[in-house]
Amino acid sequence: MNDMKELLQGILADALDQLKADDAQPDQIRVRFLGKKGDLTAVLRGMGSLSPEERPAIGQLANEVRTQIENAIEKRQTELNDKKLKSKLLAERVDVTVPGEEFAVGHQHPLTLVRRELEDIFLGLGFSIAEGPEVEYDYYNFQALNIPENHPARDTQDTFYITDKILLRSQTSPVQARVMEKQKPPIRIISPGRVYRSDDVDATHSPLFHQFEGLVVDKGITMGDLKGVLELFAKTMFGEETRIRFRPHHFPFTEPSAEVDVSCFACGGKGCRFCKGEGWIEILGAGMVHPKVLSGCGIDPREYSGFAFGLGIERIALLKYHIDDMRLLYENDMRFLGQF
Repeated sequence: MNDMKELLQGILADALDQLKADDAQPDQIRVRFLGKKGDLTAVLRGMGSLSPEERPAIGQLANEVRTQIENAIEKRQTELNDKKLKSKLLAERVDVTVPGEEFAVGHQHPLTLVRRELEDIFLGLGFSIAEGPEVEYDYYNFQALNIPENHPARDTQDTFYITDKILLRSQTSPVQARVMEKQKPPIRIISPGRVYRSDDVDATHSPLFHQFEGLVVDKGITMGDLKGVLELFAKTMFGEETRIRFRPHHFPFTEPSAEVDVSCFACGGKGCRFCKGEGWIEILGAGMVHPKVLSGCGIDPREYSGFAFGLGIERIALLKYHIDDMRLLYENDMRFLGQF
């Protein structure tokens, strides 16, 4: 019995010594002394050699040894966890007094600024935004707009064909045709978006650019309504002193048609370098929707009339910000873009 007591006390002392070591591994110590094949378990298996009178005392002592080892393991594990956390916090310490790094904040591209300003103007007039596919059918891009095959107007809108009947749209006008097919008047929409034409890149041309078009169809719409809307747009966009003028023109999808100029906002119409001495700046095309376009979209031209207009967003951006080369809008030069 005395030998077993000494053995139990030795196991306790050995376990406590190992837990005091700097490189102590509490889990491994638990397995070694308290596991199924541990030292304490081996001692308890030898209790069969004791007399019935000796067993209670040895059993009590063994339980006390187990409890002390478990408590010591738990305490040591807590100490090691605290030490590990303190080391991590020390290694990851942040000096809150050090100034933070400055992050570059992005801003809207000048084309986006102009497009959103245009949208705000016409949304305020009761228009809604309509969108359509950039990969379009020849029918909607040309035929539905009174531009049949072999029509001369196609030469000025030469675009990129995917098949004989599918192309990259050369204008956002197909959106107008799609809306008129599906929606009964009254119609009041704007359609901003990217368009494509087979143009060489220079200061005023690009094979990809952005258009902004508008369409109104209702009973009793006249050229006077078109003039009133465009005049309000010009004054809002370029200043209250801005005036507009219509010059006769021809577009296959409108009749009558007109080119629309605004008075030069740099010189007030007196003539300067900006307007090349003319006092006026060409800004958009417009006209009354051709009866053939209306009827082709299922709208009776005897009952309804409408007007349409279209402008290039790049054109407005060049004028508004006094930019002399359209290529600057696409080159992603931060020295240029940072000015906006």
